[in-house]
Amino acid sequence: MSEIRSICVYCGSGSGGDGAFVEAATRLGRAMATDGLRLVYGGGNVGLMGAVARAVLEAGGDVTGIIPEFLTARERLLDGAQETIIVPDMHTRKRMMYERADAFVALPGGVGTLEELVEQLTWAQLGRHRKPILLLSTKGFWKPLLVLLAHMREQGFIRQGFEVSYLVAENVDEVIPMLRAAARRVAHPEAVMPIAERF
Repeated sequence: MSEIRSICVYCGSGSGGDGAFVEAATRLGRAMATDGLRLVYGGGNVGLMGAVARAVLEAGGDVTGIIPEFLTARERLLDGAQETIIVPDMHTRKRMMYERADAFVALPGGVGTLEELVEQLTWAQLGRHRKPILLLSTKGFWKPLLVLLAHMREQGFIRQGFEVSYLVAENVDEVIPMLRAAARRVAHPEAVMPIAERF
């Protein structure tokens, strides 16, 4: 893989307690549409999920939403998405999101967002994929997780040869260039994808 055509965005079905989170989600959606990148996401029209998806559509971009049937009422399907896929369960949703994405971005969210992010980090750690994974740490949101990952390395639970590779951006403008640079590195086996830490 040397080209990013679609990005899976993991984020909260809530908006969080700071307006900066919605603002960043909206800006990311606009940037993706401007760059011709398809959004793959959880299919809802609430919280940060709804903000990023609506921004993509409003800027003329393409959206694929993938949502389990039991969540269609709670998270309200997004009108206007070019593709909405209703699946039977969460496992199918996550698998299809993975298959349709060239890269992953985690915005602020709750335990569901964390679980999706950690699953992709684990799969990458085990060599199941080399798709770039980026944490958009708006207002330092992901800093506690970065501290925990550093602690795991210090305590010997993330060992040499089993590093967890991820990127960290603090500003929306950094996201797409960082993902594209990482994809180019992955396309060349001699390149090493960095372990990004920004505290």
